[in-house]
Amino acid sequence: MADYHVHSNYSDGRFLWSMVSAAADAGFDAVGFADHCTVSGREEMQRTRARMGFNLDHTYERRREAIDSFGGRFDLAVYDAVEMDYDPRDEADIAAFLDRAGFDYAVGSVHYLDGVNVHFEGHFAPKSEAERRDLATRYVDKLVALVESELFDIAAHPDLLERNPAFRGLLDHDDYARIATAFGDSSTVPEINAGRVLDDYGAFHPTHEFLEVLLDHGVDLTLGTDSHAPEELEPRARELTRVAEEYGIDPVRVV
Repeated sequence: MADYHVHSNYSDGRFLWSMVSAAADAGFDAVGFADHCTVSGREEMQRTRARMGFNLDHTYERRREAIDSFGGRFDLAVYDAVEMDYDPRDEADIAAFLDRAGFDYAVGSVHYLDGVNVHFEGHFAPKSEAERRDLATRYVDKLVALVESELFDIAAHPDLLERNPAFRGLLDHDDYARIATAFGDSSTVPEINAGRVLDDYGAFHPTHEFLEVLLDHGVDLTLGTDSHAPEELEPRARELTRVAEEYGIDPVRVV
């Protein structure tokens, strides 16, 4: 089990040491820390950065020292990575940071529409169905731009909108095919994400329908538990192994 999407106290997860220890106890052979980071200079994203504390661009060297200090203490590889908030307007800033930091790999994700996190049902639910469908199309536009940018090794939870009941079901087969085509032409790999499979959402990203479209397009996939706490790692990994076996998926090793 190689898990490329784990968080630590360098963003919104638990202590780095406890997460590595839990991955080792669960029998992982590799775990990658992809802590959140926002480098956009736009005002609304700077406010989000201040509220959330996603400042890995200032702390990655300290985290790297901590990861290096684990050498030989655990029987698994520990990777130094990042999860970047993506918007096409921020590509130059993202590229400059990734070039400077030299991570083992980079994860890209689309979390925001109109400066609001797509999780926030209270903001999006009052909008009309037409407005929400337009926002869903804009989400797809941003995700395709992320893939086409070639800035990232992995695209995180590629249908994150589904987690919000206000958007659930608005992405259709044509949307999935458009995204799958972009992945097919790119070196960026989507992940099967187990971040909410055992919680309120109760499903993987991507959905079964979306996953089948990706596989029909010959798109490779990787695995990420998206864990933020030690106790989440093993049960989510077990679910990822199950779905990979169900679909006959041989996950890509990114590193």
